[in-house]
Amino acid sequence: MAPTFQAIGLAVADMATSLAFYRRLGLDFPPGAEKEPHVETTVAGGIRLMWDTHAALKSFDPDYRPGEPSGGWAFLCADPAEVDRVHAELVAAGATSVKAPWDAPWGQRYAQVADPDGNVVDLFASSQ
Repeated sequence: MAPTFQAIGLAVADMATSLAFYRRLGLDFPPGAEKEPHVETTVAGGIRLMWDTHAALKSFDPDYRPGEPSGGWAFLCADPAEVDRVHAELVAAGATSVKAPWDAPWGQRYAQVADPDGNVVDLFASSQ
């Protein structure tokens, strides 16, 4: 039997700050999660998204060192106007805009922001 893909994780410096950012994107976390060293939520398709603080990772791996941000997640918006609105709301709440909304040549409205740890988060919707 082959392994089954089940989860994606993020290492974060500050759980409360990270969860506040992702709550603005519609992810749901249990009350009090921002005080925990490990948090999970399940999204469509049953994939678990996991957050671990740097301190939690270091607790079982003394050699753990946070690396440079890489990768990121993409969020489908209902339409191009929602891409613009969500980008503006995240930036107004303190997120850094990586790329302001634009009409991508592949037929989507696209925008990018950085999460609190510097990971790029894509916002997109069909332009059709």
